[in-house]
Amino acid sequence: MTVHIKRIYEPKQDKDGIRILVDRLWPRGLSKQDAAVHLWLKEVAPSPALRRWFGHDPAKWTEFQRRYQGELEKNASAVEELERQIEKSDATLLYAAKDLRHNHAIVLQRFLGKD
Repeated sequence: MTVHIKRIYEPKQDKDGIRILVDRLWPRGLSKQDAAVHLWLKEVAPSPALRRWFGHDPAKWTEFQRRYQGELEKNASAVEELERQIEKSDATLLYAAKDLRHNHAIVLQRFLGKD
């Protein structure tokens, strides 16, 4: 199965498959109906402490990736739930971050081996 990533603010497309929000916080200014999310797996998102530390600072990107992967390795139940969902069909991991090159969805996609 294919796993895509995209900002939740982008329009829904047929190729998205199951749409899974992987942010801990609900995206600002977006209703649940407009988001067209099938599943919200906030447990698989970076911890609040890691999110605050990173602050979307590209200079911290390499270390953020290392720390977040460590969190994922310790969070087997949330990762397993995500893997169960994506094994059934194509999926899109949705995130709200503005930075398309430095966000946790990229790390998560790679961690799952779906990049």
